[in-house]
Order: sequence, then C-alpha cells, then structure tokens
Amino acid sequence: MKAVVITSPGGPEVLQIQEVENPKIGDGEVLIKVEATALNRADTLQRKGSYPPPKGTSPYPGLECSGTVESVGKDVSRWKIGDQVCALLSGGGYAEKVAVPAGQVLPIPPSVSLKDAASFPEVACTVWSTVFMMSRLSAGETFLIHGGSSGIGTFAIQIAKHQGVRVFVTAGSEEKLAFCKDLGADVCINYKTEDFVARVKEETGGKGVDVILDNVGGPYFQRNLNSLNVDGRLFIVGFQGGVATEANLACLLARRLTVQAAGLRTRSLESKAVIVSEVEKNVWPAIAAGKVKPVVYKSFPLAEAAEGHKLMESSKHIGKILLIP
Repeated sequence: MKAVVITSPGGPEVLQIQEVENPKIGDGEVLIKVEATALNRADTLQRKGSYPPPKGTSPYPGLECSGTVESVGKDVSRWKIGDQVCALLSGGGYAEKVAVPAGQVLPIPPSVSLKDAASFPEVACTVWSTVFMMSRLSAGETFLIHGGSSGIGTFAIQIAKHQGVRVFVTAGSEEKLAFCKDLGADVCINYKTEDFVARVKEETGGKGVDVILDNVGGPYFQRNLNSLNVDGRLFIVGFQGGVATEANLACLLARRLTVQAAGLRTRSLESKAVIVSEVEKNVWPAIAAGKVKPVVYKSFPLAEAAEGHKLMESSKHIGKILLIP
C-alpha cells in the first residue's frame, strides 16, 4: 500500500509518499481501507520529531480516518467486512489502509458522507472527554473556547450549543469570528485587538466563565485563571504558545479553580474505548439530528500531504483539512 512517510524530522517537505507493507491486524482489530484522513496539530509535531507515536503503533501520521472495513480479527463481533466506519487512531491514517482496535471504531453518522466523517473522531473524542466527561460542562453554564475556528473549536461550539451552553470564542480575524458566530457562538473575541479577560468579565457581569478549553498553554495560563468563575475549570489540550509560564496561584484557592490537561493518543486502549463509546452515545445523535455538522475547509490528495501541513501551519484554515488516498 501507499503511505506518507516522515523521511526525517523537519518541515513539510520531509513528508513523502512511499510504497510500504500492508498493516497486520491483531485478534481484536479491524483493517480499514481508508477513504479519508484528517490533519491534526499533533501530526505536525510528529513530523518535526517532537511527538513520536506510542510504542507498537504505526509510524505514519494520522490520528483519525473514515473508510470501509476490509477484514476483522477473530475476536471482533460488532464489525464485519464492508461496514462503512470512521475511527480514532494512534497513528497510521496517512495511508491506504490502517489497522485499528475494534473499540475505537464508530459507525458513519447518518446524513454525513463517508469522506466527511473523517473529520469527526479526533475532535469529538477530544472535546467530549475533556469538556464534558472530565470538566462536566452542563446546560446553563458558560464556556470559552480558544481557537474557535480550529477543528476542535468548530466542533466544540456546535456540541456545546446543543447542550444548552453559552459559548465564548477567541479567534484572530473577523472572518473567523463571523464563521464562529454562524456556528452558534454567542460572544466572539478577536484576541489580536481585544483583551479576552476584560471582555469575558464584561459579558458575565464580572463573574467569568465556568469552563475554558485552551490550546495555547503558557502565555494564556494566568489570563485563563483570571477569566474563570468560582468553581471554574480550565482544560489544557495544547501548547501552541509554549509550555513555560509564571503564575499567581492565589486565585485557585480563592475561587476553587480546577486545572487539568490531557491528550488522547497515549491513553490505554480501554480508556479510548470508553471515550469512543460515550461519543457514540452522546455526540452521534446530535450529528444525526443535524445539530453538529462537519466543517471541512479543504481536501488534498494523500501525495500532497506536505501542502496540507503548510496550510495547517499557516492557520488560514477554518475547521478540518482532509487527505484523500
């Protein structure tokens, strides 16, 4: 089969399509013929050599895919050859075929195309596990999403609105903010021209928001703490701005704040299976009802993975970028 290989750590040009061996499946796995895979920031970190795949997993990038089941392991009962599915991966999506543990496979949501379904697994599992399962965001609360126009952001806006939450977003251009507003965001803040802390306080009568989903890290840490309501929860899922900071922690005690962080890729198979099951139970009905829709900015052929990475790192896109074998 063909797969995108990282020939050496570096820029997008190190991504080369090559002929490689077909993956072998274990007893509890399925082999998926890939229809589409989606880019994630983690792929760009892996390409640079700073985010290696977990031991024993595929060396190729790609943390989600959609496609058709081509074969199943002997312990797999739910899935059969010919099923159209999408899946959460530990790697290997940038290829024509990928082996996946059966517990990380999902049916294609009704009314979503097989191709577009590749845009859902990683964002749905990330947002549902962090914001809802761990931070317990619930109806009537307020929620700030940094990077509202990203793949995670565009999904988080929609699912949070469906859950009855008041949604705040930050983004870096008026075009991106307008898109977020169309998706349902209530308060849209241009982080380049406005102080998001001041705007959050103004819009909440001085209280702050209940939950923040942050992908910036160090530079936003203190400002995020300052933006939280009593019993507020900050969840960090990325460090695009860096990992180091200095902070005054007194507000943690004064307002009973919670700070958490988590990634998906390095979790155990059991943990991922639980998250995928919760996503199917809670998110898939919202997609089926048309309350959450795929947001796909552009698709590239697999051989043009480098162009996809360049686009992602330019941050000009809104929503997801797909690769098509």
